[in-house]
Amino acid sequence: MPFKFKRADKMRHPIYDFAHGQSDSIEGVTHSICTLEFEGHRPLYDWYCEQLGIHHPQQIEFARLNLTYTVMSKRKLLQLVEEGHVSGWDDPRLPTLCGLRRRGYTAESIRNFCDEIGVTKFNSVTDLSVLENSLRSDLNRRAERRMAVLHPLKVVIENFPEEETITIEAINNPEDESAGKRDIQFTREFYIERDDFMEDPPKKFFRLAPGREVRLRYAYFVTCTDVIKDETTGEVMEVRCSYDPATRGGSAPDGRKVKGTLHWVSAAHAIDAEVRLYDNLFEQQAPEDVEEGEDYKSNLNSNSLVKLSNCKLEPALKAVKPGEQFQFERLGYFCADSVDWQPDAPVFNRTVALRDQWARIEKQRPTPKKKKR
Repeated sequence: MPFKFKRADKMRHPIYDFAHGQSDSIEGVTHSICTLEFEGHRPLYDWYCEQLGIHHPQQIEFARLNLTYTVMSKRKLLQLVEEGHVSGWDDPRLPTLCGLRRRGYTAESIRNFCDEIGVTKFNSVTDLSVLENSLRSDLNRRAERRMAVLHPLKVVIENFPEEETITIEAINNPEDESAGKRDIQFTREFYIERDDFMEDPPKKFFRLAPGREVRLRYAYFVTCTDVIKDETTGEVMEVRCSYDPATRGGSAPDGRKVKGTLHWVSAAHAIDAEVRLYDNLFEQQAPEDVEEGEDYKSNLNSNSLVKLSNCKLEPALKAVKPGEQFQFERLGYFCADSVDWQPDAPVFNRTVALRDQWARIEKQRPTPKKKKR
């Protein structure tokens, strides 16, 4: 055992300085790696080893890892668990290894993150986006692509044969040719994201709208011809379209272009699933930086977990194993939950979005006033 990483509560162990060096010596440790609060205790560590004439390991101190939008203190994490703010130590919102694993973080992404930030003696806070970018980079190479609709809106192609099903070939991972391809089914009725349709779109909205043509991923160009609404609420319940059979594969023989490409799932073949959208556990970058009389829990993010039911997914996603990871096209990276997964009731956790959403949020926030000393 050449190395040992040590962290302990010195206030609870008054004889720690006496026992620390002897324990390391007995175990044959060559380098005792500690956090910075032990730096002032190193002289005692060295003195005891020298006076006792025992094997003398070298103690080295380093700054502990701190991340934005979370807390790393075991005491505070325990409080969050015991008070029911999270579901347990493996809650995907916690920075624990079991929580990160359940959320879909890979071992490689965590190792790459640690290599990138390195070891330092300077107390600092690492932006969570550095860890997330390491994960995106890893999953972009390894995660197969699938299509899933989280907020479904039905679309009917009026000029498509009612009983016909067309098999279309889709790429599993454009970053990895060895991942191969898969077959997906295209039918007269399918689902798109509700946010991908607007009746009265703003100028830079390039998705589906009345009279507008868009591309369906791997499939055809479709044009919105009609909208079916709920008579009571006025909510859009269904969109009617026409399709151009000559545009199969996503390009037009006459060379016309469309700006919007939408993902979709066949209504006849979709499976229903629950999708859990996990986000930062805290709203502020520094949760422990609070006003007098408040504590870090006042910064808890009430939207850190959103559960969506009746999501529509590709049928291939029914046969996956708990813990398997995928990129849901245009939505982010997701994994099959390792605790609540059931073959007849699939549950997927959002691991990370395709882009850093919180960077935009931070830009929109006013600069906080400096506290008076």
